[in-house]
Amino acid sequence: MSDIKILDLQFLNTPHAIGSFLIESQDGLILIESGPESTYEHLKSAIESAGFDINDVKHVLLTHIHFDHAGAAWKFAKAGAKIYVHPKGYLHMLDPEKLWNSAKMIYGDDMDRLWGKMEPIAEENLVQVDDNDIVKIGEHEFKTIYTPGHAVHHNAYKLGSVIFTGDVGGVKIGNHPVVPPCPPPDINIELWKQSLDKLDAENADAFYLTHFGRQENTKQHTQELRAILDDWANWIKPYFENGTSPDEITPKFMDYTQNQLRKKGLSSEEIQVYEYANPSWMSVSGLLRYWKLKQQGRI
Repeated sequence: MSDIKILDLQFLNTPHAIGSFLIESQDGLILIESGPESTYEHLKSAIESAGFDINDVKHVLLTHIHFDHAGAAWKFAKAGAKIYVHPKGYLHMLDPEKLWNSAKMIYGDDMDRLWGKMEPIAEENLVQVDDNDIVKIGEHEFKTIYTPGHAVHHNAYKLGSVIFTGDVGGVKIGNHPVVPPCPPPDINIELWKQSLDKLDAENADAFYLTHFGRQENTKQHTQELRAILDDWANWIKPYFENGTSPDEITPKFMDYTQNQLRKKGLSSEEIQVYEYANPSWMSVSGLLRYWKLKQQGRI
C-alpha cells in the first residue's frame, strides 16, 4: 500500500480544519488537494517536514474546485505540475474570474484572509478526469469516481483500497461525528446519497477526508452521513416554507448543530474547528437553495 502522508494546512492557524495528502511516485510527488492559496506556506512547510521539496510536486488531484480544495492549484501549475479536475470545473480553473467574483460577493474583504489569490491555469497544465477514468502516475493508478451532491464538479479518487473523498465524504475530525458541508449552489441530497452508494460499492478500507484525515469503518461513516444530511435538510425545510430569512435562520441553525456536537462530548474549541471547516451560514444558504430548486422542480 502506498505511503500516504496527511498534511495539516493549519487553516486560520487551526489544526485539522483542512488537509492535503502527499504520495511519492516514480513520476514525482502527487498531491491530493492543494488547499487555498492562503495556506500555501503551511503546505510548503508540511511537505518539507515530510522530507520533500514542494517543487517536486508534479501532479495535483483536485476533488473539486472550491477554494479550500483547489485555491492554490495555480501555484503548482506555474511550477509545471499537472492539475487533474472534473470537466465541469475545468473552465473555472482555466479562468477563475467568475468563480472569484461570485465568492467575493459572499466574503467581501475577507477573501484574502481566508483564501488568498487565485490565478488562471494554462490549458496544457489541466487534465480533465471523469467517472471511471484511470489516472496513471508512475506506479500508481487512481480510479476517478464522479460524486456529485456537494458540487457538480466533484470527483473522489480511489487508490488501492482507500478513497480520497473530498467533501462528499463529509467533515469528521478525529473520532467525532461526521457532518455534511452544504454550501450553495449545488447541494442535491438525492445525488449526494447516490454518490455515497458509489463509495460504498468500492468497499474501501478507509476514507481520506480533506476535513480531516483517515477514517475507517467506511460503511458506518456513510450511514451516519446520510442520516445527518436528512436531519439538517429537514430542519431547514419549515424555515424555507415560511420564507424565513437566512440571517434569522443562521444563529438558530448554529445553535442546533453545535448542540448536536456538544451532546457528543465536544468542547467549545473542538466545535470551533468544525465551524472553520464547515461554516454554519454556508449550509443554511445551500440547504435553502436545495429546497427552492426542489420546489421549482429543477432537481
